[in-house]
Amino acid sequence: MKISWLKTKKDDKSFKVFQNLGFNVYDLEEPDDTDKKIKELIENDCKTIVLSNEIAAFSKDIITKYNKQDDISIIIASGKNN
Repeated sequence: MKISWLKTKKDDKSFKVFQNLGFNVYDLEEPDDTDKKIKELIENDCKTIVLSNEIAAFSKDIITKYNKQDDISIIIASGKNN
């Protein structure tokens, strides 16, 4: 099972531990590309995707599309200050 993390490029705090351990942490230049990146990850057999709270706000498909799929897990991680 593949797990990936998504955050904005400007976000230097979220998922830092996972990134330092060599996991797939993707920095998005444009938050509007969130749904495009999620789709790409799913097409590459990623079954669990963790989004920073900031990136999750830019996805239009999280609830309407992926919420109904049992084989895909989309997790929204709240920030440390939340």
